[in-house]
Amino acid sequence: MSGLLQAEHLSRFFGGLAAVTDVNLSVREGSIHSIIGPNGAGKTTLFNLLSGVLPPSRGRILFRGEDLTGLQSHQVARRGVARSFQITSVFPALTVAENLRIAARRHAGPAEAEARVERVLADVELDGKAGATAGSLSHGDQRHLDIGIALATGPSLLLLDEPTAGMPPHETHGTVALVRRLRDQHGLTIVLIEHKMDIVMSISDRITVMRFGEKIAEGTPAEVQRSEEHTSELQSLAYL
Repeated sequence: MSGLLQAEHLSRFFGGLAAVTDVNLSVREGSIHSIIGPNGAGKTTLFNLLSGVLPPSRGRILFRGEDLTGLQSHQVARRGVARSFQITSVFPALTVAENLRIAARRHAGPAEAEARVERVLADVELDGKAGATAGSLSHGDQRHLDIGIALATGPSLLLLDEPTAGMPPHETHGTVALVRRLRDQHGLTIVLIEHKMDIVMSISDRITVMRFGEKIAEGTPAEVQRSEEHTSELQSLAYL
């Protein structure tokens, strides 16, 4: 197994509960890789392991060949792995630019941080709202700001946890376009958790299917759709 990011036999237990069990994952550089599965499948726990929010109970995590197992989240971020969360993590009383500046200055000097803020504002199409308070933004713009905060750390791998959650169709389309642009124009590798199957099938290079903490299928969108063993489960996911 080879890739920009590798998880080898990754497991996480909470007492007697196995939230993630023996998951192997390889994410190719420059790809969009989706993680899907019903609620409680272990998707967000897997993200927490990959980003250093939680340590694994077993297994290891490699990024560009470096063992990240057991590193804390800020140490993982410094190595080029950033993530967004299901619930936006913006500071609502601060401006859009200030939110980005806080993230950028944790990973770069003042001059580079300011340059990153300007670039990210354009990337997430919030340059016209740099002085607005984050709390005044629409839900979709707050989601984009949350992605921007992750981008301001200067990652090469971006983990997005349900980036279109709660969005109406027009905002969903804008976010899908943003994800594609980050990969196609900026060369980022993106792993995302998503429940909207039309998005998953249209945007993904590869898909990993999880259930009860285990990986049960993986492949291209066409390969996953053809998997007879999991056809009924994939159909049910389309309605989540």
